Amino acid sequence: MTEKRKLQGGKVWLVGSGPGDPDLLTVKAARLIGQADAIVYDHLVGDGIMDLARPDARCIYAGKEASNHTLPQDSINALLVDLAREGLAVVRLKGGDPFIFGRGGEELETLAACSIPFEVVPGVTAASGCAAYSGFPLTHRGHAQAVTLVTGHLKDGSVNLDWPALARPCHTVVFYMGIGAAGEICRQMIAHGLPASTPAAVVRCGTMPGQRTVLATLGTLPERIDQSGITPPALIVVGSVVALHDTLNWFESR
Repeated sequence: MTEKRKLQGGKVWLVGSGPGDPDLLTVKAARLIGQADAIVYDHLVGDGIMDLARPDARCIYAGKEASNHTLPQDSINALLVDLAREGLAVVRLKGGDPFIFGRGGEELETLAACSIPFEVVPGVTAASGCAAYSGFPLTHRGHAQAVTLVTGHLKDGSVNLDWPALARPCHTVVFYMGIGAAGEICRQMIAHGLPASTPAAVVRCGTMPGQRTVLATLGTLPERIDQSGITPPALIVVGSVVALHDTLNWFESR
């Protein structure tokens, strides 16, 4: 199935590597990783995925962790341009999906401005992967008719979100990068109408062998996070679908 032809040089492929489990890579993503001349990869690319790279590929780590950015975003943008201008086939490899809180749009805007050709390969986003592996259907006729994905950390460091829109009944909300703001998230969701008893959870290292799901409510989630020692990478899920974990949890109960 693997396509052996050489990739076109002077081009960038923006590739989502999925939420962590290498088996959740798309076929196209795996092929491109194996054929690329250069790979610029992020912190959340799952263990084993970079093993698919060619032995002679130029692999450059550009990971971002909380308050610890290996390369500033502007430097990453410039790096992609420089590598493509060297005539290399470049894979920009991101965790999850590159267009869902992955800054993929910002990077492609730079490439477009510099007339660098590119393609986008979607990946399984963390919300979908973590929910599936934790037994939370993001939508369910008896629980949630809508789902919202939201970042818990804005560019200016604030958590100034549209709380009335988020605190709706029959709704699942998934917060990316929200662990540090969990207290404020829960306070605002309660203040804007959701009961403190609303089920909530945090999922760390979703889809990977070390996955850990901590169940709580909006009223208890910040305390449960502190007690459990949960640290990023993790997602917060709010909504009654969380209550289905005990019945539908297939991964952690194996």
